[in-house]
Amino acid sequence: MATDQISQIGDAANRMRISAIDMTCASKSGHPTSSASAAEIVATLFFGEMRYSVEHPRHVGADRFILSKGHACPILYAAWEEAGLLTREQTLTLRKIDSDIEGHPTPRLNFIDVATGSLGQGLGYAAGMAYVGKYVDKASYRVYTLLGDGESSEGAVWEAAAFSAHYKLDNLVAIVDVNRLGQSEAAPLGHNIEMFADRFRAFGFHSIVVDGHDVAALLKAFAEAKTIKNKPTAILCKTFKGKGIKDVEDQDNWHGKPVAAEAVKEIQARIKGDKPKWNIPSVVTDVKEHDLKLGSIKMSSPPSYKLGDKIATRQAYGTALTKLADTCKQILAFDADTKNSTFSIEVLKKHPEQFVECFIAEQNMVSAAIGAGCRDRTIPFCSTFAAFFTRAADQIRMGAISFANVKLCGSHAGISIGEDGPSQMALEDLALFRTVPNSVVFYPSDGTSAERAVELAANIRGIVFIRTGRPALPVLYEPNEHFEVGKAKVLKNTLDGKGKGVVLIGSGVTLYEALKAHDELNSAGIKSAVIDLFTIKPIDTNTILETARAIGENPQIITIEDHYQAGGIGEAVASAVSSSNDKIRVHSIFVKDVPRSGPPDALLDMFGISAKHIVAKAKSTV
Repeated sequence: MATDQISQIGDAANRMRISAIDMTCASKSGHPTSSASAAEIVATLFFGEMRYSVEHPRHVGADRFILSKGHACPILYAAWEEAGLLTREQTLTLRKIDSDIEGHPTPRLNFIDVATGSLGQGLGYAAGMAYVGKYVDKASYRVYTLLGDGESSEGAVWEAAAFSAHYKLDNLVAIVDVNRLGQSEAAPLGHNIEMFADRFRAFGFHSIVVDGHDVAALLKAFAEAKTIKNKPTAILCKTFKGKGIKDVEDQDNWHGKPVAAEAVKEIQARIKGDKPKWNIPSVVTDVKEHDLKLGSIKMSSPPSYKLGDKIATRQAYGTALTKLADTCKQILAFDADTKNSTFSIEVLKKHPEQFVECFIAEQNMVSAAIGAGCRDRTIPFCSTFAAFFTRAADQIRMGAISFANVKLCGSHAGISIGEDGPSQMALEDLALFRTVPNSVVFYPSDGTSAERAVELAANIRGIVFIRTGRPALPVLYEPNEHFEVGKAKVLKNTLDGKGKGVVLIGSGVTLYEALKAHDELNSAGIKSAVIDLFTIKPIDTNTILETARAIGENPQIITIEDHYQAGGIGEAVASAVSSSNDKIRVHSIFVKDVPRSGPPDALLDMFGISAKHIVAKAKSTV
């Protein structure tokens, strides 16, 4: 390696340090010390290692970089300033309300693929990108992620490490900035670099230990990483927080605080030459752009169930996803060792190259899927028991901030799963996914609607949740029934406008209970209508209002859900009708307590969401 290259990269690192200090001084907040520890690492990556396009930062042939330690984003912004994409004036808008140069990086910027800052998730994103690079694109671009030593206490890091080694992701390089100091005290391993190296080796990585402020050593480490086959590489960099900043370097209690602007003068004095015109290597050419054709993705065949056939919606999910994989090679099915229960196994059987087993590591499954969906390389679908998505709540939340295109199917919803008991029963999942900004939440009730929900989900850009159930229930809809996002179905309606009646709203297993209740109420002379919501978010306010108005005066709605009250169907319906002038009353029937093991029908009755309880509520209401 040329001496002038090493010197030029060293100078770039110091210019980037200065920029990080300047922008955090301008914003009076931020993380200059965490940025300073990573200056040589990032400078070496951007000006001695990675292939990318300044004009087109998200080019499909570019190497990928994820700043997992997102709070150190000033050094990343400084790198793009050094490369010529950002101006000094732009970087000085850090953390301003009208600036996309935010306090932690988001894809509002055209050089960011995923939002980071909630620590421990960058390696999972990178693993998903590297998986796609190696096995889907079969391309030569490489994936780099920079972690902090503090965030390496997160279990999600090690879920991602296990995944990366299992799939032999030799196109992936994890760099750990071991600067010793956390936010409030030293990180647990301090500067025990060899312990970090041993941990990554134990997970199946090739580990390299370097001085993170030595450009020549970093260049050598990156070169070595390229020679490693069939395993990912971890580069453990010993660094100092606040490196180069007088009276701050390696000192505690400087996390997230601007430093004195005078520090710039000393750093400036270390710069030996003028800024060069960087000769950044071109992007690789063995991968091509493609159009996902959202809006026109179709299953290879329509649903083929007959009315009355019994089919579980979880099984229909697997059938539909396989039909999508038939026609769209960008469909990628992820599962967390539940594929024989979620029925994503059907994709594995027919299209093994479009299936990714993530094992029992739901946090990493979601992160890897989000990474896999970046730059429109794939349309990822994740499946597991709906209850287990709660442990990936932060990954889902960060997915929304990343504007991710990912689909999540949660099976075994509610107490209707029966004997497995409450640890397996999702009773909070609707609340979780309804709160995700811009999400779509499907809750299909039969096989036909479940297949159509999966097909619709594939065509929606964004986060989509599909709630499926365990019981095999009768098919309600003909194969040619048309479904739309945000459109409910009125299945029964005997309302006559005379002011005595009730609208029953259910989804999944409770829809069937509502249909039974409708028949009993009809026999008792009480008019009712039954609505299948299909989409919980966005909810079909118009259909609900129009049906309720058919009651006449004093319209009454009863919602029934296999879910806890908070964040569920009852609250969604109440919110939807609250702004109308119809004086509608919404009564909610829901699971009121922690359930227990037992036969499904007995549990529905014990916890008050069976037809018997609906009828009793309707009679007392009317």
